[in-house]
Amino acid sequence: MFGCFSTSCTGRKFLLKFNIMANSNQNINNDGASGSRRDFLKSSILATTLPIIFDTTTLTHLSINNPEAKIVDPHMSTGKSIIGGYGNWAASLVRKPQKLSFRNSKWTDLKKWKAAATDKVSELLARPELGDIPVVTVEKKYEYNGLMIEELSWQLPYGNPTKAVLLKPKGTEKVLPAILALHDHGGKKYFGYRKIVKTSDDQHPLLMEHQSTDYSGKAWANEIAKQGYVVLVHDTFAFGSRRVLYEDVQGLDYGDLDTTGKTDQDPELNERVEAYNKWSSEHEHVMSKSLFSAGTTWPGVFLAEDQMALSILSSRKDVDPKRIGCGGLSGGGLRTVYLAGVDPRIKCAVCVGFMSTWNDFILNKSFTHTWMTYTPLLPNYMEFSEILGLRLPLPTLVQNNNQDELYTLAEMKKADEVLKEVYKKANAQDKYQAKFYDGEHKFDAQMQTDAFAWFDRWL
Repeated sequence: MFGCFSTSCTGRKFLLKFNIMANSNQNINNDGASGSRRDFLKSSILATTLPIIFDTTTLTHLSINNPEAKIVDPHMSTGKSIIGGYGNWAASLVRKPQKLSFRNSKWTDLKKWKAAATDKVSELLARPELGDIPVVTVEKKYEYNGLMIEELSWQLPYGNPTKAVLLKPKGTEKVLPAILALHDHGGKKYFGYRKIVKTSDDQHPLLMEHQSTDYSGKAWANEIAKQGYVVLVHDTFAFGSRRVLYEDVQGLDYGDLDTTGKTDQDPELNERVEAYNKWSSEHEHVMSKSLFSAGTTWPGVFLAEDQMALSILSSRKDVDPKRIGCGGLSGGGLRTVYLAGVDPRIKCAVCVGFMSTWNDFILNKSFTHTWMTYTPLLPNYMEFSEILGLRLPLPTLVQNNNQDELYTLAEMKKADEVLKEVYKKANAQDKYQAKFYDGEHKFDAQMQTDAFAWFDRWL
């Protein structure tokens, strides 16, 4: 893992070998996946592994105005970063603690801070208005593996109908707590909610592979429903039923974006699913730029659609609206950051595999993340982790993987320190917990057990 040092070691020299994964020889390809974004990141990052010698005395001054920086990124000594020699300059643009950081000494009243910070985040997200709760159609109802399952759909003001599934324990008549389960990104936009559920023994082979590598072979939405929850999982913007169709695209006739010869017919064929996932990854920058030009943001669109799903879930007669949680891995963790941060209806949150700092994105890891991550100008107002911290003092669990190739371990730990600090300032230390697990980017069986226990504790 990336080398790091404590400021207490000032003046001592270190030889650090930068490697995205500890014990990389044992870990590479141990999940058996091929052709995935994970494998690409491993090969590209490992290719740049290099030893760096530096004197920590040259670095300590770079932490001025950054009270949470107990670990200094070694890139700051070399001037090298993913944006070349511009890294130090870019990282210096944000004054810390930021204007609306609860760590800023100007903020002493929690309610006043939350009001000001939430208003600014909402302004910058520029989420589109979706209107009233749409009519929800029950397409099908059936039982599977101890669960009652409803296949649902609803129409938003734009795009194809949203498809979703609702799961709850078979035979239960009483009102239950609920979970809005947020599916991941995974470089697989052909699938949405199907990545974290299982509704029959006949499952697409690519879904079986995805659940095997990322979820210990489990459909985690099913697993938590069996624990006594009503669980809703929906396709979000540009995934699954909400994906961009080739037939609707015009004006892209070059390179990997060219739709010539591509078809929406027989889309479930393995080769067509994989071809679509590749094309849609290339299309992300087009979508994001168009959303910016339309005066909104991808996180804002996500938030609007996730809040609509939350409204649908909370309005059900079999759901206790005061006992709703949300969570998800990776892209689902990103959606948890924004939804749980902004919407107080989420009484308990579990963010899995999506926590770091703006500096990590600036210097090291923006290339490992989707365009869906970024809200322009937001870093001027708060640290990335503090978006989730807007939910103070509500219960929050963050689960990290020590060898996660999407982040640096040092920056994940800095993000943890920030959240610890703000929860302590709010006198809510017992409501926040972070856990670090060995392994790569995943939400495995042990992590699921811990996450479910957190939901049980607070819901």
